Amino acid sequence: MKRHLMMATLAGFVLVSPLLRAQYATPRGEVVFPDKTQVHVEIAETPDERAKGLMFRKSLGETDGMLFIFEERGRHAFWMKNTLISLDLFWLDRSGKVVSIAEAIPPCKTPECPTYPPTAEADYVLEVNAGFAKKHKVKVGDTLVLKGLKKTVSQ
Repeated sequence: MKRHLMMATLAGFVLVSPLLRAQYATPRGEVVFPDKTQVHVEIAETPDERAKGLMFRKSLGETDGMLFIFEERGRHAFWMKNTLISLDLFWLDRSGKVVSIAEAIPPCKTPECPTYPPTAEADYVLEVNAGFAKKHKVKVGDTLVLKGLKKTVSQ
C-alpha cells in the first residue's frame, strides 16, 4: 500500500512539475560579475513579463535573478508590489556597465508602493537577492557580462 501511494505521489509530481515550471518559464541567460560570480537569470523582455517580474515568488536562489530587457533606453523605475522578497537592483547600459544600484529594496505590504528610479538611463535592469551588491562588492561603473541574450553583451 505504501509503495502504491509513493508511486502515485511520484507520478503526480512528474505530471504537475512541468506545469509548475511553465508558470515561470521564460528564456534564461547568465550574468557574470567582475568577481566571476555567475548568476542565472530569467529574461523578461515582453511588457507582460516585465510587469509580472518576480511577483509572488517566495524565494530566489543565491545565484538566480531576473534580467529585464527594454526596447528603449530610459530611466526605468521599479516598485515592489506583490514582491515577497527583498531585492538588489542593478541598472545597466547596453554595454553591461552598471549605471545605478538600489540595494535591499523591501517588499511592499501596502496598497500604495514607492517606486525606485535609477540615477541614469539604462537598457537593462537586473534583480537579485538583497545583499548581493554588498557581498560581491558591485559598484556603479563595473561592467557585467550578459550571456544568452539575442545579442550577447560583453566587456
